[in-house]
Amino acid sequence: MSEQSFYYSKNPNVESDPITWNFALLGNNLVFTSDNGVFSKHTVDYGSRVLVNHINYDLIPDGKLLDMGTGYGPIGISIAKAFPDRQIDMIDVNEVALALAKKNADANRVDNVHIFESNIYEAITDQYAAIVTNPPVRAGKKVVDAMISGAVDHLVDGGTLTVVLQKKQGAPSAKKLMTELFGDCQILKRDKGYYILQSIKKS
Repeated sequence: MSEQSFYYSKNPNVESDPITWNFALLGNNLVFTSDNGVFSKHTVDYGSRVLVNHINYDLIPDGKLLDMGTGYGPIGISIAKAFPDRQIDMIDVNEVALALAKKNADANRVDNVHIFESNIYEAITDQYAAIVTNPPVRAGKKVVDAMISGAVDHLVDGGTLTVVLQKKQGAPSAKKLMTELFGDCQILKRDKGYYILQSIKKS
C-alpha cells in the first residue's frame, strides 16, 4: 500500500465504496457513512468508543471542544449530539474523511460543529476547553507527539487533553510526554489494552 493510500494522507488514492450503518454512542442512535481511505470503515473503532465513554465531561470548563483527527466524525458528532450547547471543531488532514464527517453531521442533525482541514494545529487559532483525539498511530510517533505537545498552546487554563492509545502503540510514552508538558497525566480507563489518558492545563 502506498503512503497516499493511508487514512492519514491528504487525499487517499482509493476507489470509493461507501457504506452506511448505525451505531449508538453517548445515549444516541447515530448513523454514519464511511468509505475506503478512512480509519475503521465498517464500525466505530473500539478506542474511540472507550474514549467518548470515559471523558470526564463534568470537568471541562466553558468553551469550545476540538476533535483532532476526526476521521468520518464519530467522536465529534457523538459529543456534539450529546451536548448540543457545546461547539465542537472537528479537524483532519484527510479530504475524504472531512467530506464524510460533514455528511454525517448533517445526517445526524448536528449543527453545533465546525468541520475543516488542518494538518495537526496548522489551521488552529483558537483555544479550547477540551481537546480530544484518537491519534493516527500509523502516521508515526512524531505526528502523535506533535498532536499532544501542541495542545498546551491551544487549551484554556483548566482545559483538558484526552487521548486514547493502545499500550503496545505508545500509551506509556504518551503518558510520560503529557506528564512532562502538563505536570500530571491520569489514566482514566484501561480497557482491552487501550489507555484513556488525560491532562489538565494548569493556570
